[in-house]
Amino acid sequence: MSSRIVVGISGWRYPPWRGVFYPPGLPQRLELAFASRALPSIEINGSFYSLQRPSSVARWDRETPPDFVFSVKGSRFITHMLKLREPDRALARFFGSGLLTLGPKLGPVLWQFPAFFKFDEERFRRFFELLPRDTDEAAELARRHGEMQPGGEPRSRIPIRYAVEVRHEGYRHDAFLRLLRKRRAALVVADTAGKWPCFDEPTADFMYLRLHGDVELYASGYSDSALDRWADRIRHWKRDVFCYFDNDAKVKAPVDARSLMGKLKLGVPDLDRVREELGYAPNRRRMYPARAT
Repeated sequence: MSSRIVVGISGWRYPPWRGVFYPPGLPQRLELAFASRALPSIEINGSFYSLQRPSSVARWDRETPPDFVFSVKGSRFITHMLKLREPDRALARFFGSGLLTLGPKLGPVLWQFPAFFKFDEERFRRFFELLPRDTDEAAELARRHGEMQPGGEPRSRIPIRYAVEVRHEGYRHDAFLRLLRKRRAALVVADTAGKWPCFDEPTADFMYLRLHGDVELYASGYSDSALDRWADRIRHWKRDVFCYFDNDAKVKAPVDARSLMGKLKLGVPDLDRVREELGYAPNRRRMYPARAT
C-alpha cells in the first residue's frame, strides 16, 4: 500500500493492563517504552484534560523509537468550556506547552467536541483560521501571547494535521464539510456503540478513526469479523489512516490494535522480543535497567 496506515491505542497508563498487556513485574516507568515497541502510535489523552510540561514531552520522545507517532488530543478548555469563543490565548497556551518538540513524531492534533455543542459556522470558521499550519506558526502564536514555555520551542518545521470529532447530527451539514475541506482537516470516523452519530466523509488527505467499542462503549472488544470489516474500510479509503482503539476499560485496546495490524499486514512486533529489548528476563521475574531511558 502506498498510503501510510498507523494503528495504535488511546493512552497507555491503565492499571488493568499491568500483568496482562504489560508483563508481570514491568515497572510503570517502562510502560511507554513497552507500548511504543509493541505498537507504532499512541493518542495522547492527558493533553485533553490539562496542559503538559516540556519535560514530560521530552521524556516521551526519549523513551520511544525514532519512527513512533504521537497524535495529540486538543484541550477540552477550548472545545468544551470556551466552546470556541475567543480561543486565541488558549490555543497559544496549548501549543506552547511542549508538544511542538516532538518534531517528526507529532501526528495529527485531535479536537473532540461534546454532544451538546451544535454546529456554529462562524465559530468554526474563525477557529480553523486560527489553527497554525506548521510548528513554526504554532510557536509564533505561543510567543505572541507570551505562552511559550521554556523548552517548548520546536526542533524543526513540521506541518500540523488536524482531525475533528463531533457528536451531534447537526454536523451533517454542507457548510461544515466545506470548512473542513478548506482547512484540510479530517472528520473523525468514530465507532461509539451507537451512542453518537458515526460520520464517514473524507475531508482531508488522511482519515482519523477512533474505535471506542462496537457493543459496549469504552469496554467491549472487537470480534474477528468486526476487525475484518474495519480492515476492509481502511483499505478502501486509499489514503493515510490514523486508527486508535479507545476500548480500554476491559484491556481490549492493545489486543485489538495488534489484531487489526495483522489483518492489514502491517507487521506485528513480537512481544517476547520487546521484553528482551527492554532488558526484561521473564524466566527470572526481574527487570534490568532499560536502554529506552
